[in-house]
Amino acid sequence: MNVYMNIVVAILIFGLLILVHELGHFLAARKNGILVEEFAIGMGPKLFGIQREDTLYSIRLLPFGGYCKMLGEDEEVEDDHRAFSNKSVGARIVVVVAGATFNILLAFIFSCLIVGGFGAVSTTIGEVTENSPADNAGLMAGDKIVKVDNHNIVAYEEVGLYISLKKGESIDLSYKRDGNTYTTNIKPEADSQGDLKIGITGESIKNGNILEIIKYGFIKVLFWIKTVFISLGMIFKGQVTRQDFGGPVRIISEISKGYTASVQYGIKQVFYVISSYIVLLSANLGIMNLLPLPALDGGRLVFLLIEAIRRKPINREKEAYVNFIGFVLLMVLMVFILFNDISNVF
Repeated sequence: MNVYMNIVVAILIFGLLILVHELGHFLAARKNGILVEEFAIGMGPKLFGIQREDTLYSIRLLPFGGYCKMLGEDEEVEDDHRAFSNKSVGARIVVVVAGATFNILLAFIFSCLIVGGFGAVSTTIGEVTENSPADNAGLMAGDKIVKVDNHNIVAYEEVGLYISLKKGESIDLSYKRDGNTYTTNIKPEADSQGDLKIGITGESIKNGNILEIIKYGFIKVLFWIKTVFISLGMIFKGQVTRQDFGGPVRIISEISKGYTASVQYGIKQVFYVISSYIVLLSANLGIMNLLPLPALDGGRLVFLLIEAIRRKPINREKEAYVNFIGFVLLMVLMVFILFNDISNVF
């Protein structure tokens, strides 16, 4: 029963992310007078649907994916002012980016809920462990960390991230004290679990006012957005292995582990774990979807920006051909990730 419950929780999280993403496209399309022919959650064969005015609202078999099908989205429709293709470039750009915007907004909302309910950690040092690398380097409680290896720090979690990326090598850490900035070199040490640490904890922010909740909620989302770009950079530099890649199966596996571990601590901890996954996945989905790749919203955005600069639309057939090739390559990548997931998980 626990296994089935874990899968249900993971699917519900995926469903929420997809629903919010497609809802962004849907609301932006309706706001701009574009006819939405179908609003679907899931992919594959239709399980059931409800027709309301000119729009079919459907649930489809496969719980991964979804779409907002608009009139004139992939072809010219000359005789209907409600067609996507007949709207201004600005209106079409708003519709295209609305999905990712809603995902980032969802991540922000749940980040604020986490901060409001559980607190946050600032980049100001709250405690330094005695005889630790940080203590030996002269760091003190009250110092504010501003850089690690010339990377500007906005979230305390970034310190641990950059330490792990260096894989045991020394780091240059810059901090502020009494209005002055200092830089020191610190070599992390492994703790009893084998994790690399320098011996500091961030200052806890609890029971903050609404402005602090918004501030640290925004910082949490910004951290996950930064990790997306860091990860992409590592991929292009060949710094990741096949085992580092993860897709739906691996994500469901990780959500299941987190959910199972949290249940024993009560509903509040379950909410924290689920909310954390929503923040992580929704921020990632929002940014990844805007990458300038065919078949993604970012690819369509590139064509629209070119059209805005040229003041003349790209040939629809050529655009559709590029998007089709991109879609095929994306499906090939998804198949690879699926088999890779199965190999890594099992």
